[in-house]
Amino acid sequence: MSRADRIAAVAIVAMLVLQLAWRLWLAPPTQAAPWAMALFFSLPILPALALLALRHRRAGFLGSLAALLYFCHGVMLAWSEPGVRALALAETLVATVLVVSASWDGLRARAAARRARPPAV
Repeated sequence: MSRADRIAAVAIVAMLVLQLAWRLWLAPPTQAAPWAMALFFSLPILPALALLALRHRRAGFLGSLAALLYFCHGVMLAWSEPGVRALALAETLVATVLVVSASWDGLRARAAARRARPPAV
């Protein structure tokens, strides 16, 4: 497991913890059951967490797909809800770390292959 994979694994767990803490403790919803909202917002990251528990190599990829949803949600709330801006920015940051770390090894391999290729004449 590379360093980027370990960072992605930590980001997957951090995203789940953030979603649960946000909905259950830090800013629980007033018009819905907090446990229901915590479950609803945790659903996208759960398959990646299951793959991570099984030590499957695609856990980071699946986590980064879910992170794209969380990134959009975090940006939207950061702009529209001043009361939860810090939580929304934290969600955006964790999502960004997850996407970059899950992509890092592939980006590095692609750059190495590009450097090893002889220049076109």
